[in-house]
Amino acid sequence: MKIILKLICVISAAFLLANNLVIAQSLNPFGIPTEETPTPAANVVAAAGSRAQGWLGQGRSEVIARHGIVATSDTLAAQAGLEILQNGGNAIDAAVAAGAVLDVTSQNDTGLAGDLFALVYIAEDKKLYALNSAGWAPSGWTPEFFKNDLDLQSVPGSGVNAATVPGAVSGYDALLSRFGTFGFLETFERAARIAEEGWGQGERRHRDLVSSESKLRNDEYSAQVFLENGRAPDLYKILRNPDLASALRLIQADGRDAFYKGAIADALVARVQKGGGVMTHADLAEFKSEWVDPISTNYHGYDIFQLPPPGQGWAGLEMLNILEACAPHHDLNLTSLGPSNPDYWHLMVEAKKLAYSDLQAYNGDPLFVDVPLAKLLDKSYAAGLCDRIDMNRASEPSVQGGLDGGTIYLTTADRWGNMVSFIHSIFSVYGSGVTIPPYGMVLHNRGVAFSLDADSPNVVAPRKRPFHSIIAGFAMQNGEPLMTFGNMGGAVQPETHAQHMVNVIDHGMNIQMTTDAARFPHSQNSNRLSLEHNLYNLVGRSLEAKGHEVRPVNGSAVGGYQGILFTKDLNLPEPTYSQQSIEEDHPVNGIYRAGSDHRKDGGAVGW
Repeated sequence: MKIILKLICVISAAFLLANNLVIAQSLNPFGIPTEETPTPAANVVAAAGSRAQGWLGQGRSEVIARHGIVATSDTLAAQAGLEILQNGGNAIDAAVAAGAVLDVTSQNDTGLAGDLFALVYIAEDKKLYALNSAGWAPSGWTPEFFKNDLDLQSVPGSGVNAATVPGAVSGYDALLSRFGTFGFLETFERAARIAEEGWGQGERRHRDLVSSESKLRNDEYSAQVFLENGRAPDLYKILRNPDLASALRLIQADGRDAFYKGAIADALVARVQKGGGVMTHADLAEFKSEWVDPISTNYHGYDIFQLPPPGQGWAGLEMLNILEACAPHHDLNLTSLGPSNPDYWHLMVEAKKLAYSDLQAYNGDPLFVDVPLAKLLDKSYAAGLCDRIDMNRASEPSVQGGLDGGTIYLTTADRWGNMVSFIHSIFSVYGSGVTIPPYGMVLHNRGVAFSLDADSPNVVAPRKRPFHSIIAGFAMQNGEPLMTFGNMGGAVQPETHAQHMVNVIDHGMNIQMTTDAARFPHSQNSNRLSLEHNLYNLVGRSLEAKGHEVRPVNGSAVGGYQGILFTKDLNLPEPTYSQQSIEEDHPVNGIYRAGSDHRKDGGAVGW
């Protein structure tokens, strides 16, 4: 077929040239895919351009705005959040609207049948709030259920018995009920319309869909919803999910009860039990999201916040503590070393191994186990770890563990100074691989993070929440809000959170540059260090000489970041927390700057 096409092109070119006409010489002009070349841009060999100012490697400018700003991994989601802000909604409303659109366009990473966490700064209260909406295990889940009834040695990664109760819709409701000004009717409208009318398939999500074809074919309804004749739809194809639109419309009409007590609950329980699962209506109806206290550490004068366990965010805080204590212990300064020095990266990786060893040893649901955060986040504890770092030799992690997964992170800010750091996930790419009929939503597989080892703090138990990889970050100084940030990508999240804070605090990188700079993930299981290609070319050999097993990787290995920075103008009055500020179109008392990862399909938008 390819030979015939080339022959046709040659004959056509000769004919047109003879008639003084010219046609494109590429078989894929404008990057339009064909069956023979489904991703044309991947075949083009070209040098990247450089910026005209600042750091020449920065891929795009920060987005700067004063009335409101949104950063997500999907441009339609970002626009949905901005639409809410422009219509008088606040940052909380905008976060829910953006998240709901991602539940439609990005079911490779997230969905209504997933979980979510959020850090919410409320300007009028001058307070940071934390929401844990991680679903719990069905009441029938015990080690014996998996070992004896299912004849398994671990919780599966696919199928209905990989799924805990989904917490996302409860989380949306908790956010809107406590801090929102709109309801599901307004915040889900754009998502429902996109599901009905269709959206274009972007490059990154197309790749995930292609890689998941066999997984989705294992479930008849999943194949019906996401595939065409058993194959992924072409790049840039218009996709629709009218079944998911029906679920969104039900939630618009009946709120969270549609999901946890109504028709969607009926469908979810029916599908799980049909597949041999034990989730019940009571497991869904009795689930509630939990408002918790954020945890924090101070890094070089800035307070860095995370959510508490069962999330893994505290490992990023411990890593920062280790860097702060151990750099001077080894007569080093991260700012002076800079990210082109092999010793800089060696110290970062060794600090990560120590923090993640504690993470794997202690993390679990604090309603079931004691996670000794007071000890683990104490500065003196970090200082006591410094002698375990040999600046000349890579170490073996003392505790292994960790699972990779997919996620979305988004962040919003409004005219009043409210800021939301929000993360939402179905864990693995296309979650459990099971889609709930007739509602077009993928069921997550967060249960795979449980252990069947009775001695593990993360051993499965009824109504227990598993070790959670998704985390949301927030930075403050002197009690004032400063920056929202997050980096989706499974096990990489705490280590990338620490890298971003070092970038902006120690190196002065701006909110976009921190994500355009190369970063590393390290596997706690294999002890393999992965460096993005340009970073590998710069320091890879030197790190190998220290004993690291190093490999070059592309950007898919390091997840995706979004961030918003608020710079307050002390000469401006405090916002008016009333309808007046909407009617008179007041801006915030300062400026927002946002960045979004070029490795994903999204962007930041503001006005």
